[in-house]
Amino acid sequence: MPVTQVGRSILLVDDDQEIRELLDTYLSRSGFHVRTVADGAQFRHAMASDPADLVILDVMLPDEDGFSLCRWVRGHQRLAQMPIIMLTASSDEADRVIGLELGADDYLGKPFSPRELLARIKALLRRVNFGQERVSDVLAFDEWRLDMVSHRLFHQDGEEVLLSGADFALLKLFLDHPQQILDRDTIANATRGREVMPLERIVDMAVSRLRQRLRDTGKCPRLIRTVRGSGYLLAAQVAPHYDSLG
Repeated sequence: MPVTQVGRSILLVDDDQEIRELLDTYLSRSGFHVRTVADGAQFRHAMASDPADLVILDVMLPDEDGFSLCRWVRGHQRLAQMPIIMLTASSDEADRVIGLELGADDYLGKPFSPRELLARIKALLRRVNFGQERVSDVLAFDEWRLDMVSHRLFHQDGEEVLLSGADFALLKLFLDHPQQILDRDTIANATRGREVMPLERIVDMAVSRLRQRLRDTGKCPRLIRTVRGSGYLLAAQVAPHYDSLG
């Protein structure tokens, strides 16, 4: 069994007891430590006492929806990097768009197979491990500094910007290839294991969200530029930064 999998903790939030029991059994047999809760209040309490390595979050809950819980997670510095997979019984693409814009890392529609969910969990955890193991420095670009270990992003005015796992993966891709055109296939393959809507929509949403984080939201973005018919390009020099952050 992969080292990246054994002992990892998953917190599942779903008001359907049958789904909770099924996934608890299946994921536990796959080597994960699984906790399950039925609503938003229990989720907040569980996260406050013992955060998980990954969250599976149903959209429809009895007390508050999964969107508000996703927003709550992304608003807390110590939880902001936690991978989130959202579940929905709705086929409405708008639900998927909202979840991804709020910082969910992946989306799965009900009904789904536990085997597919497991594959997505493994893909997300591999991506997190890759980002942590391959780099150990701070990179400076334009007016920003990114700690590649803690995933902390700072502006030169001192503001810290919280990044989701998907935000970090996309920013890292651009920093690894500064001033190079990246097509949508390259971006999608690097930032999301499987597609939950048309590839072009996924990539454009991810880039738009990252531009917001980087204050690059003008009519003609200057930092992450659109290259018509080709993809996107980070128009900045990237260099190691040796001063401490924070």
